[in-house]
Amino acid sequence: MNSNRCRAAILISGSGSNLQAFIDQVAGQQLELDIVQVISNRLDAFGLTRASKAGIATHCLLHDQFADRESFDRALARELDDARPDLLILAGFMRILSPWFVAHYNGRILNIHPALLPAYPGLNTHQRVLDAGEQWHGSTVHFVTEQLDGGPGVLQGRLLVAADEAAADLARRVQAVEHQIYPATAAMFASGRLEYRAGAAWLDGERLQQPVVRDF
Repeated sequence: MNSNRCRAAILISGSGSNLQAFIDQVAGQQLELDIVQVISNRLDAFGLTRASKAGIATHCLLHDQFADRESFDRALARELDDARPDLLILAGFMRILSPWFVAHYNGRILNIHPALLPAYPGLNTHQRVLDAGEQWHGSTVHFVTEQLDGGPGVLQGRLLVAADEAAADLARRVQAVEHQIYPATAAMFASGRLEYRAGAAWLDGERLQQPVVRDF
């Protein structure tokens, strides 16, 4: 590992398809950061296998073994801090983070949400978009704050919704977009172009009023 490169830890709960996108881009030298650790809150998360095959350190911390959310988050932080990450990447990590944890890593946590935030926060976004007859759908990479899905957006990948499209098909297309925009956002952070300051995302020295939008 290059000691001068951004050190990233990735938190997962499931299959880790976004994790794989990061692994592939780092291996292909398209993304200049080091993945120093992958942590899951579930033993059966396939993402742990993906990380192990790539030679990345893994750890599993079961949330149901802790009395409350903050106790788990403090134990998670102790594990993470040993790896000295510059950036935390939430890749399908199905936990709401406590205010303590968010403050501990203030400005260093990225998440991705399968909708064009601020529209459609929460779950089941693909079906909700279809039910509403929306023309556009996509995904948003944002900094994490105490407000669920409410942190400042950085990059959105947008695509047209096809006529008579099923939610599962739409989900697959959005996921393919995520595999491009999430590593791209991490690259901005790793290079110093992107930062979180005064409650906002700043890119190339300018405060983002809205996320940067890329059409797919």
